[in-house]
Order: sequence, then C-alpha cells, then structure tokens
Amino acid sequence: MPERDPVISAGASEDLDLLRDAAREAGAIAMRYFGNNPQVWMKGGTSPVSEADHAADAYLRDTLLAARPDYGWLSEETTDDPARLLARRTFVVDPIDGTRGFLEGLRSWCVSVAVVENGRTLTGVLECPAKGETYWALPGHGAFRNGKPIAVRGLGKTVEIGGLKQLIDLMPAQWQGRVRRAAHIPSLAYRLAMVANGTLDATFVKPNAHDWDIAAADLILREAGGAVLDGHGRAPLYAGEIIRHGALVAGSGQLLTVLAGVIADTEA
Repeated sequence: MPERDPVISAGASEDLDLLRDAAREAGAIAMRYFGNNPQVWMKGGTSPVSEADHAADAYLRDTLLAARPDYGWLSEETTDDPARLLARRTFVVDPIDGTRGFLEGLRSWCVSVAVVENGRTLTGVLECPAKGETYWALPGHGAFRNGKPIAVRGLGKTVEIGGLKQLIDLMPAQWQGRVRRAAHIPSLAYRLAMVANGTLDATFVKPNAHDWDIAAADLILREAGGAVLDGHGRAPLYAGEIIRHGALVAGSGQLLTVLAGVIADTEA
C-alpha cells in the first residue's frame, strides 16, 4: 500500500464516508429506472441523457452540497457555474457514467463521485449497483473494491487492452502478437476500474473525456498501482477552467509507457 500522506488526507476520510453513502443512494435511485424504459433526451443531438441521470444528479447535488456548502460543484448533468473555481475543493460528479450502456440494459455503468483540490483527486468513489461493486480510494491508503484491496495485474505473455482498434494497431511490432483488444465497455470510469482491479491490462482513452468521466477512477487506479497519463507522461488535472482532455492512456508499468508513446506519435 502506498505511504500515507497526512497532509493530502486531512478531512478526506470524512469526505469518503459522505461520498460512499451518497453514491450508494444515488445508485439505488438509478436502479429504479434500470431496465424500466426511462424517458430519454438527446444532448447535442448525439449523447443520451435519461430521467435516471437527472434524478441521481439532483439527489447527489442536494445531499453533497448540504453537507459541504463551501465546496464547488461540477457535474455532467448540471450547468457549469464558474463560481466553483473560487472553492478550495470541488465535487466532480457523473450521476450515471455509461448512460448509453445503462439504457441498453448493460450492467457496467456506475455513479462516479470525487472530491478535487488543486487539480488532484482527494477522494474517489465508483458505485456500480448493477454489478454489485463499490470502488473507493484515498491518497496513500490504497484502492478497494467491496472493502478488499485491489491492484493492477502484472504483465503477462498476452495483454488485453481497451479502446480504439486503430490505436492498438499502432503499437510497436514486438507487441502486436501479444495484444488482444477488450470488448467495448461504455462506461469509461468502469473501464479504468477494470484496469485497477486487474481484469484489464490497460486502455486508450479517446479525446474529449471530461473530468466527471475520470476524476474518481483516476485516483482508484493510481492507488492500485497504475496511472492515467497523456502522451507526454503527464497526469490530468481536474476541476479547473478546462474540463475536457486530449487523448489519454491508463495502465501500469512498461505497457503504460508504450501506450503513452503511441499517443505521442499520433499527436506529433
């Protein structure tokens, strides 16, 4: 387990309890709609949002801000208020990450909630009720699924990678015979959790992922021994003025370095 950082952890354990309780109830709210044909709208003409997203978001916003009124708020389903930039800490929320899969009856969706300070995630929770899984992490305290520690898996003869096939095809020749592309997982947060718990080796993250997609899962993966990086080896920052990201990779060890190099080559 990583060495504990008492400065980063100050107050974070209380936030973790708050996030876990709120995410559990938001997950229960979403489950009432799961498989029950909820009303759906389209955002920007291409992205679905349902009454389940709105109901879970409203609950999280009311509950979390009532408990921490001095925190900022950034959520996929709430109009962004620049006033959040004045807050020391910010809730970063996706009430249902993987809405498209949720609407198709797939179980790999989750409620993603995080607390961010100075661009870094202090507390991260993924509640995945249809899978019966809850992930959480604190800096320096490790990552957990359903209360048990998790860790990325070691590099084997064959590696399973998520993300775009055209990027996987650009991996160096010596890796080509070892790589198998994973089945598509609509929830990016859950895909990162799969890397953290060792059921997936790594994944590419296509451009335009938002803070709410990855802030919670980033910390969970980092505490499990991995990382989310851009093509220059830099970790993303969250809850700033810019909330979208370029191409990213998630994984660990030598494989992560190779994947970051693929991203760097495509951006050159």
